Amino acid sequence: MTAASPADGGDTPAAPPDAPPGRRFEPDLRSMTRINLRPIASPMPLGFFTIAIASVMTGCLQLGILGEEARAAVAFTVLPAFVLQLLVSVLAFGSRDVIAATLMAVFAGSWLPYSLVMLSGAADGLKVLGVFNMALLCFGVLMAAVTRPKRALWLVLVVSVPRWAATGLAGVTGAEWLTRVSGALGLVVALVAMYTAFALMLEDMRSEQVLPIGRSGPAHLAVEGDLAVQLRNLERQAGVRRTL
Repeated sequence: MTAASPADGGDTPAAPPDAPPGRRFEPDLRSMTRINLRPIASPMPLGFFTIAIASVMTGCLQLGILGEEARAAVAFTVLPAFVLQLLVSVLAFGSRDVIAATLMAVFAGSWLPYSLVMLSGAADGLKVLGVFNMALLCFGVLMAAVTRPKRALWLVLVVSVPRWAATGLAGVTGAEWLTRVSGALGLVVALVAMYTAFALMLEDMRSEQVLPIGRSGPAHLAVEGDLAVQLRNLERQAGVRRTL
């Protein structure tokens, strides 16, 4: 083995005997690399509480508890849900939870067009929202297929999917009974989301599970495992590796 040159400060690694002349060998950078993690408070309770409140408002409108003249007022109360859930999504991306971040971002994106259409009274607005909700239905089915270990997210999706289906069909067909069904399902979504948010808040405050959420697999290890489990394969995660 060839020793490192003193001119290099002894940092250049020795080259193998059969190496081509003039070829440079980089040092092993693993011992020089530091990955800094910044813990943040979980944004998920805020996201679920926002889903619950917005679902109550839209559900009451669909059920007729709030009259048609209240559409604009409901739209104004739902509009902040877009900002809040977008914030939750950004924080979830920073926490390296792509599933939660994607779900919250799409929920945020669903409240904005709803509010704008209701406020503007655009022609065929309900039919357009119906098609939009059918697209959300496809998204929800795909997300539900990968979120089962995160049982809290999965449960909210499971009750949201039939609501998106009912809302979409109601908008496309104009069937009043489907609108009522969608409103009732909206209240169910609110109950599930409210329970999940409360359970996550208690868990965060006491550093242990208080109310059952039903995590399994990697989601369970993320809470019950030690720090070594959390840092496993960190170098392959987005934001650390060179390309997404």
